[in-house]
Amino acid sequence: MWELLAELPLSYAVIAAATLGLAPFVPEPHIWEKLKMIKAGTLKRPIDIFDFLMHAAPFVVLAAKLIQMALFG
Repeated sequence: MWELLAELPLSYAVIAAATLGLAPFVPEPHIWEKLKMIKAGTLKRPIDIFDFLMHAAPFVVLAAKLIQMALFG
């Protein structure tokens, strides 16, 4: 896993988080909407949970890449 992450350019992870993670941009990013649903306790439908996971995945990859870079250079 770390080898695959090491080969991934940081710019790809940033672009994925900025585009796929935040899409659609109008009226508000899906990830923001889903985070508000989690806070309100209304994120219960399977499709909403799946949607949250799909939009959160690029941010998880970006965070893992940044941690990998900080720990292993």
